[in-house]
Amino acid sequence: MARQASKSSLLFSGSDWDFKTLSRAYDAIEAIAVEELHLDTYPVQMEIISSQQMLDAYSSVGMPLMYRHWSFGKHFLYQDLLYRKGGRGLAYELVINSNPCIVYLMEENTMALQALVTAHAALGHNHFFKNNQLFKQWTDAGAILSYLDFAKGYIVRCEERHGLAAVEAVLDSAHALMAQGVFRYHRPPKLSSERQREGLRERLEYEEQSYNDLWRTLPPSQRKANDKGQDPERKKSLNLPEENLLYFLEKNSLVLEPWQREIIRIVRVIAQYFYPQRQTQVMNEGCATFVHYTLMNMLFDRGQISEGAMLEILRNHSNVVFQPAFDDPRFSGINPYALGLDMMQDIQRISTKPTAEDRDWFPDIAGHGNWREVLLGAWADHRDESFIRQYLSPALIRKWRFFVVGDAADQPHCQVASIHNERGYDEIRAALAHSYEVGANQPDIQVVDVDLLGDRHLRLQHKVNNGILLDDASRDATLRHIRRLWGYEVSLAAVDAETGVAIHERSTSQIAE
Repeated sequence: MARQASKSSLLFSGSDWDFKTLSRAYDAIEAIAVEELHLDTYPVQMEIISSQQMLDAYSSVGMPLMYRHWSFGKHFLYQDLLYRKGGRGLAYELVINSNPCIVYLMEENTMALQALVTAHAALGHNHFFKNNQLFKQWTDAGAILSYLDFAKGYIVRCEERHGLAAVEAVLDSAHALMAQGVFRYHRPPKLSSERQREGLRERLEYEEQSYNDLWRTLPPSQRKANDKGQDPERKKSLNLPEENLLYFLEKNSLVLEPWQREIIRIVRVIAQYFYPQRQTQVMNEGCATFVHYTLMNMLFDRGQISEGAMLEILRNHSNVVFQPAFDDPRFSGINPYALGLDMMQDIQRISTKPTAEDRDWFPDIAGHGNWREVLLGAWADHRDESFIRQYLSPALIRKWRFFVVGDAADQPHCQVASIHNERGYDEIRAALAHSYEVGANQPDIQVVDVDLLGDRHLRLQHKVNNGILLDDASRDATLRHIRRLWGYEVSLAAVDAETGVAIHERSTSQIAE
């Protein structure tokens, strides 16, 4: 039992808060996080916002600075309508992967809830952003805010010079290709400094002044269609195949003006910034939830939080980790907060109180004792797919009642393919891990060939996995967007990923405008 807290030792009493109370609570929470959990975080900048400001943050993908685009306004109106009709609530907080780490707290929160979300976002998410290898490799937390400031100002200047419609057309096409605008296999360059961006601005202005449109009227060179002698060298010079469509268009399109290339680069940088978050939702939310739950209990055990405040904290915590059953109308898949927290707590259990089964499955950590070291290592080195593949235990599989259903399109019935036995545990864990693998669950579309000195026909290839083809309407709409940025014929060939056999091909000449 926790000792009875005296009023003088409490961090706060009642539901009201002020900035002094917030500061005192943060200092106490941070001290325990560093001493007991050994967390390493960026400096924190807390902002108090209203519900309307939170809805505005939703509309601009959570960023404190963002350029204008009609899709943000559309998203704002949709979220605002849902909120006003009671169709959804608002997040208690919002956190930005930046240095300093920006944390937005809702002004409507009670002080107990402010303490909870401070531990969750300002320490849990903050530590994960700073230490996870994916975020360290793929994002630049120290430069993102100044880059967004540059991007916002640059697009405003483009609107003033070239018109809203021209800028919006480029943004529409670039946004449509954002999912195919990231580097997955090699590290992108660091964001440029403010001085470098100023030099870039001057260079772009010079290029725009000296830009000559006459070359567009030149006829393509006559080359034999069956002349393949230069294909290997041509592809090598263009670094083909290329997975990042936006990058290829930015660097090689012959119809884009310098300002249009820079807008495409801005959209590409933002897409790359969010790429690690798509791969670490279970780990990121699991880390933050484990941190806030552990820290709040430690504060209560030390008599710094009252029983009433702790009950409110536990109620909000339970709401966050609630997992509806599959037949519940609220079910929308696996709750990443719930699965992440269970896996973190399971690692803690295996490290301190392992069973014989745990020792067979996790010989390196079972009975290790130092669960903090294991968790810190996992948070640093894994994404969702590898974390589940390595740490999901048979005990947790049984608790969640996981099993694998074989659902082949050519079979009239589904089949339960894996259950709770030795072979089944491995297959269930592998299947669940695969479902979180971003690369395996998004279309693999790459630029495979183009002749810049010939007909300039851009050839794309979609490697089809498990017979899953692209939706016809979205495929054709995407091809139109690529055609707008490329300026010439674009075709997309679908080939079987295993055999390489061509399935079908679609080109922009077949699509009605």
